[in-house]
Amino acid sequence: MFSVPEQKKVRVILDADAKNEADDQYAIVHALLTPKFDVKGLIGAHYGNRQYADSMERSCEECRKLVSMMKLTQRVPVYRGASEAVKDAGHFEYSEGAELIVRECMADDSRPLFVAFTGPITDLACAWLAHPEIAGRMTAIWIGGGAYPDGGQEFNMSNDVKAANIVFRSGIDLWQVPVNVYSKMLVSLTELEVKVGGYGEVGDYLFRQLVEFNDSLAEQPFWPNGENWCLGDSPVVGLMMDQMRFLAEEREAPVVDQDLKYHFSDQSRKIRVYQDINDRFILEDFFAKIKKYSQNRT
Repeated sequence: MFSVPEQKKVRVILDADAKNEADDQYAIVHALLTPKFDVKGLIGAHYGNRQYADSMERSCEECRKLVSMMKLTQRVPVYRGASEAVKDAGHFEYSEGAELIVRECMADDSRPLFVAFTGPITDLACAWLAHPEIAGRMTAIWIGGGAYPDGGQEFNMSNDVKAANIVFRSGIDLWQVPVNVYSKMLVSLTELEVKVGGYGEVGDYLFRQLVEFNDSLAEQPFWPNGENWCLGDSPVVGLMMDQMRFLAEEREAPVVDQDLKYHFSDQSRKIRVYQDINDRFILEDFFAKIKKYSQNRT
């Protein structure tokens, strides 16, 4: 057994489009199982409302399901995020989730605060628009955006380009994990069956819901591939455990156009962009934690 020293612990808020597909759930459970984290809340994010007008509510429902399954309802609250993308800097939704971000940023707590986003970055943009004084009081980590230097189509970015541009122009400390990096989190369904399925109610649910989602897309010709998945949201957990600074570079924050292409104007605003990720560290840590959690519950 080991314990994490109190002075090494960090505050965490996780903002997730949790019902969009099947990998957010792995990142959420991983975060909840990580003793270094004091999880202040989960925020249910919208995912573009292309298919469901209530996508944010569906994300919240999935977050509540996971928290309940892990018997953490009293410790980890779930907050509603914005129901749709930012319209413009004068028209945005100051959601429960945005309010949580501001509250934790302004709290009298010396521990570092990480706010991690596995979907659109809407709630961070809304929090900053309402209270720009939060800049410099947290580190935001975002799974999203096309590969540098050109950008291009990417799901999370596409769901709120205006929010991305607002955050890129803000003074918020931002670590971005673009699509070419988070796509390295590749696992086979066989590995997930062996290392996740069968490890208690939570492990069974994580594996089953992924298989069901995979099967529901069987008629799609290009994605998914049928026997593997990308746990692309899980890098946020690894980076909050260890920032892997040597795998990133400081870059000028881009301006993103409606085709999701990046443009640069030699401005001084810098963000951290990851060029690689230690995928096996992240995956093996999760596999060990779900196994340990299951054993401790029996």
